[in-house]
Amino acid sequence: MRNLRASFLAAALTAIPCMAQKPPAAAKAIPRAPDGHPDLSGIWQAGGVSLYGETGEVVPGTTGRGPGAPRREPPPYQPWALEKVKELAADNRNDPATHCFLPGIPRITTYPMPFEIVQTVKKTVFLYEAMHGFRIIPTDGRGHPKDLDPSFMGDSVAHWEGDTFVVDVTGVNEKTWLGPPGSFHSLELHVTERYTRMEDDTLRYEATAEDPKVFTKPWRAASVTLRHPPRDERIMEYECIEGNIDLPHIQSNLRAP
Repeated sequence: MRNLRASFLAAALTAIPCMAQKPPAAAKAIPRAPDGHPDLSGIWQAGGVSLYGETGEVVPGTTGRGPGAPRREPPPYQPWALEKVKELAADNRNDPATHCFLPGIPRITTYPMPFEIVQTVKKTVFLYEAMHGFRIIPTDGRGHPKDLDPSFMGDSVAHWEGDTFVVDVTGVNEKTWLGPPGSFHSLELHVTERYTRMEDDTLRYEATAEDPKVFTKPWRAASVTLRHPPRDERIMEYECIEGNIDLPHIQSNLRAP
């Protein structure tokens, strides 16, 4: 009898915390487009307060941007390319963004400025506040043009893998950085972007960069959570004048703590 009472008491005490817990909140259904795919339409924005967005990327070989910042894998540059990275990173005036050039992919997505996605059945359009950038991405199964001319934003085609929107980017010119200071690339750059709509009304963004000419292996160039800015937010006019005459001032601000 004593053992029976002890077992009953133990079972009752174990059940008390469970009875006090609130039931988990029901997850929101992912909004879907008429074709059944997740609806990515709307305005999204990465966090961060710098030109380098919220990715926390830094000069290869260092850790984070502040005390306790997590260490991220640096771009896997070949030894000869790493020397060039260090040289470029030594002077902020080398940054293409200070000359008002389009940031390229994936860097523009990690900027702390909003962008809008307009999703249709045959194409998806990205409208960026930064540098007036935009992309019109076919989703009808076509591939990249054979006569592709390199450009700042490259050429993008996309398809769905389950509920993930996968964008294949190629044809990026050599005038952009991937994100971290000095992170140059060659014309052989190939970027794969993955956009996944989450149940908490966020968008998970991941990008993998491959460049056999300067990298030793593929590199996860970005992994950020995109969120909706305030409800009344919209894409505004952003002006950056090419050939900026105030580079010394910009450089001093970038170097400030």
